[in-house]
Amino acid sequence: MKVTIEVDCTPAEARSFMGLPDISPLNEHLVGEIQKRLSANINMLAPDDPLKNWMALGASAQEQFRNLMIAATTAGTSKKS
Repeated sequence: MKVTIEVDCTPAEARSFMGLPDISPLNEHLVGEIQKRLSANINMLAPDDPLKNWMALGASAQEQFRNLMIAATTAGTSKKS
């Protein structure tokens, strides 16, 4: 035997029926805090800032990366005597 019960209620009604607390004020506070922090740090999302930081390392970092890639690709190709 199969029984199906369908309950039509809002999320607030379901929370109160189940005895769960209403956390909407806490949620509103957290969302507001996140929005304030994002607004304060929006300049960090500009695409040119990370590029400026990466390019500040200069040619030495690029040379080190190139040497790392050469070492990684030639490590398994050494000849045995």
